Amino acid sequence: MPVIAPIPRTERRLMQKTIHKTRDKDHARRLTAMLMLYRGDRVSDVARTLCCARSSVGRWINWFTLSGVEGLKSLPAGRSRRWPFEHICTLLRELVKHSLGNFGYQRSRWSTELLAIKIRDITGCALHASTIRRWLPAAGLVWRRAAPTLCIRDSYIIDVSRPFFITDYP
Repeated sequence: MPVIAPIPRTERRLMQKTIHKTRDKDHARRLTAMLMLYRGDRVSDVARTLCCARSSVGRWINWFTLSGVEGLKSLPAGRSRRWPFEHICTLLRELVKHSLGNFGYQRSRWSTELLAIKIRDITGCALHASTIRRWLPAAGLVWRRAAPTLCIRDSYIIDVSRPFFITDYP
């Protein structure tokens, strides 16, 4: 007795083509399992052949029964975004158009820390500066590392590279 419902020939051919073309090997394994089950293999044989648990094959059968081939596709990797990404990207573009003097700062260039502070003030989203730096390319903005500042030595500090005399003290 077959475990899954009959699959039309066109859908089977489409599944085989997808198995050969896809880069997602987990999706290919799930499609292969459905084709093996259609062929008449037992769930244990399918699990042994594909090196997976029988419960996984049972879960794939449920997905296939409920949603068809679309139910076997993999979800995108990672977790979903927590913050309103598109809204913050447009806000970043608008903030960079203005100078820092408009907001009461004395600096001449935007930093990711200042952008994070302004976004927190405007939206209430407590984003970290490194998150803003990762999102800048998606907003179409270029981030460059800050130039190192010069350390101008005070004149009263003794330079050890030259001989000093008592008159060298300030």
